[in-house]
This record gives sequence, C-alpha cells and structure tokens, in this order.
Amino acid sequence: MNYLAHLFLARKTPDSHFGNLLGDFRRGVDLSAYSGEVLLGLDNHYAVDKFTDNHGDVIAAKQCFHASRRRFAPVALDIYFDHLLIKHWQRFSAIPFEQFCTSSFELLEQRLAHMPRTMQHSIGHMITHNWFNDYANEEGIAKAITVVARRIRFANDFHKAVDDIATHSSDIEQHFLSFFPELVSFVLNHGPESE
Repeated sequence: MNYLAHLFLARKTPDSHFGNLLGDFRRGVDLSAYSGEVLLGLDNHYAVDKFTDNHGDVIAAKQCFHASRRRFAPVALDIYFDHLLIKHWQRFSAIPFEQFCTSSFELLEQRLAHMPRTMQHSIGHMITHNWFNDYANEEGIAKAITVVARRIRFANDFHKAVDDIATHSSDIEQHFLSFFPELVSFVLNHGPESE
C-alpha cells in the first residue's frame, strides 16, 4: 500500500503515523532511537504490506498489467489503490477526506525532525505539495507513476503502466473494493497496533 493507505490504517497519533510510513525509509536506520509506539507502527506497516501482497484480489489485479511491466505492478497498484481509496472514501471513513489529510499532516509534522533525512525530505514534500490532491485524479496518478519510472536506474517502460490501468480500471477497482475492507478488518482485529 502507498502513503495514504498506510496513514489511514495507522493510529491517530504522531508516533503511529511516523512508524507506519517509516517502512518505506527503513534501510540503514538505527531503530533503537525510536519509541515502542513508533516501532509498533513500523510493524503495522509490514503487516499491511504482507497481507496486501498475499491477498487473492491483489494477485489477480497484478495480472492486469502487461507481462513486461508486471514486476512493477505492485508499485503501480500501491499508487492506484490510494486513488481508489480517495474515490470511495465515504465507504471507509466518516471523517471528510480534507479533514483527514489536515490531521494526518499535522501529526507527521510533529515528528518530522525525528525522521531519517530521506524521509524528512519526502514527507516534507508530500505535506507541502499535498500529494493526496494529485492522487485524487487520473492525471495525478499518471504523474506519480512517471516520477517513479524516472527513479528506476535501468531502462524500463513502467510509465506505460498508466495504459494498463486505463484498460483494466474497472477490474482493478472491483479487486480493490473486495480487498480493502478485508485489509481494514485485518488491521483492526489482528494488526500489531490493534491491542
């Protein structure tokens, strides 16, 4: 899952928000400096990713991508699933989307100084430019996928994943709507932060 989904599945505390995003910036980081709540958030991040990667609907959604791009399908789906979460926000939350974003950004800002440098840069940029507004529309998804494609250090056609999504958007959306409620239930009932 991508940033929005990880924040959605986090507790509403600064340490949990920090920990739930730390999983994408973990490499080379000394975790001994962080609180138990941050580490629980990190564990929650990993549990969400493991549940997602092994879910039948997510596995089926990956097949919607051309064989030459399938290795990147999890990354494209992470981004597109954030878009679908925004599209169907009212199914999953009673809190208005803009209010959620404001609250989440405020919680993250409280821990910005404690984040690893690469995380500070990315999360600071996400907050300043409100990436979630981009994720709300198809053009923003295309932009996000193009940015990721440029960061890949070898020749690739990952940017064409946008075409796969456009061709199979209805199927991918149905897989998301089947999968995501089960992920929410898993996190609430069995996730590391559920106790």
